[in-house]
Amino acid sequence: MSKCKGFIKKYFLEGQKLEEKQKTALETLPEDAPFLTKLLVRHRRLVGILIPMIFFELLWWAQAVRHDYFSYFPDRYLLTITMIFGASVAGMTSEGGGAVAFPVMTLALGIKPAVARDFSLMIQSCGMTAAAFTIFWMQIKLEKHSLVFCSTGAAAGMIFGLEVVDAALSPPQKKLSFVCIWFSFAFALFLLNREHKRTTFDQIPKFGVWQAAVLLAIGFLGGIFSAVAGSGVDICSFSILSLLFRVSEKVSTPTSIVLMAINTCVGFYWRQMMTDTGVEEDAWGYLIVCVPVVVIFAPLGSIISSHFHRQVLAALVYLLDTIALVTAFVVIPMTVELGIISGSLLVGGFVIFFLMSKAGQRLLQQYEKDSPEHLPGTEDKLVRQGAV
Repeated sequence: MSKCKGFIKKYFLEGQKLEEKQKTALETLPEDAPFLTKLLVRHRRLVGILIPMIFFELLWWAQAVRHDYFSYFPDRYLLTITMIFGASVAGMTSEGGGAVAFPVMTLALGIKPAVARDFSLMIQSCGMTAAAFTIFWMQIKLEKHSLVFCSTGAAAGMIFGLEVVDAALSPPQKKLSFVCIWFSFAFALFLLNREHKRTTFDQIPKFGVWQAAVLLAIGFLGGIFSAVAGSGVDICSFSILSLLFRVSEKVSTPTSIVLMAINTCVGFYWRQMMTDTGVEEDAWGYLIVCVPVVVIFAPLGSIISSHFHRQVLAALVYLLDTIALVTAFVVIPMTVELGIISGSLLVGGFVIFFLMSKAGQRLLQQYEKDSPEHLPGTEDKLVRQGAV
């Protein structure tokens, strides 16, 4: 029994990585503090969930009563149920709600990729922004360099992807590209986490010009993925932070959530306002039936995951990407062309992520050799977190 309690405490109740200001506020809160002060400091997480939830729910219910949104549910309730899980995953991992919605809609429900992509952007602009608000409110640690440079590159990548790349790919190619590339990343992350006592940081060490250029480039690539599948910049950011810069998953995960919130708003705006066709008509119906659940479960997921050990967060990524890959191979009729594309993406993606991981090892060795006392992170300036 004691071993079981120890396991649960280590992996699921590790505690949050909070900003120093919030840590100090919790530690120095006097017992006779006013009720409002206690509420905002001690029960900050509850308030952080309730504020965006009440905001979105009030808006949704006002529109639902006036325009009879309830009539949309009989034909679309399966997606509502799916997005309870999808929104929780979006708040808990680097994989946004689109990482669940896109494969489920295209592979299981037979919905066009364009509709699934638009829906993913639209629903994440609600759910992920709600989760992002909760993260900011809770003052959970973020990698701020990534927020600035990845989001800048992602905005350009999103526009380029919507205008150029999306039209060049067929629906089966979009589906397989999405699942193959991210399975390769999951496998590379698995190999990386087999290293015991892997060194991780709370921010990118010795940030400079070349690191900013890398973040801009990976943001641009992630924006293209998001334009095709409705999700991508979050996983791209997570991969570069985890594999190359060795930032802890407990920091890179909330960072990727905030990035995706920003990117989906850009994509939604561009699709609706700057293109001739606008958002796919069917996507609006799916949005209507999913908003009331995602604005609850996405912030809730972000709070729950902030207490998990980084290995649990990584395990969720392995599981989701494996399920998506297997489902794609079962559902999509395979041709020789699609088989070659899938194999090339799996092998090529793994090689790229593996090389990224090796480059991260060399960077780490260089950091430790040059000036270990100046590396950012914890009390010893260096975090060594066990892999098991």
